[in-house]
Amino acid sequence: MSAPSVGQSERRSGALLEYLARRMRLRSESVLAPLGLRPRHLVALTVLRDAGGISQQALASTLQIDSTNVVGLLNDLEAAHLVERRRSPEDRRRHDVFLTETGASRLGEAECALASAEEEVLGALDPAERDQLYELLRRATSGAPASCAAAVTDEAELDASC
Repeated sequence: MSAPSVGQSERRSGALLEYLARRMRLRSESVLAPLGLRPRHLVALTVLRDAGGISQQALASTLQIDSTNVVGLLNDLEAAHLVERRRSPEDRRRHDVFLTETGASRLGEAECALASAEEEVLGALDPAERDQLYELLRRATSGAPASCAAAVTDEAELDASC
């Protein structure tokens, strides 16, 4: 039995979305590298900024990664003076993690660099079309992860299953 033929008039978005995602991922990684950041660092810094500080265990839960892996991630960020771990005043066994001023500044730089990368990748679209693309993608992903951290985790799970 042969595969059904697909007429040229039929449009499939999957391959185009995959191509665009790969271009965006590669461009994002290249603009983050000079800042000493990887995408997983950026997600953690964003969570810390938005939370205003969080326990190490809560960060692992939010990022949906093993607590051992979050220790390695935080070791990277702490070595670069982007985060600070402090013993919790309520429970001396617990460590709370905070974004440092350097971390906030680096996160701002990263967000500007990523905006530039997105500008480059989506340069063929005018601002109104980019807004429309964003809204369409947001609607298409309704019911999917609402946060960057969840999206990164889901992507890692998809990669592992392939």
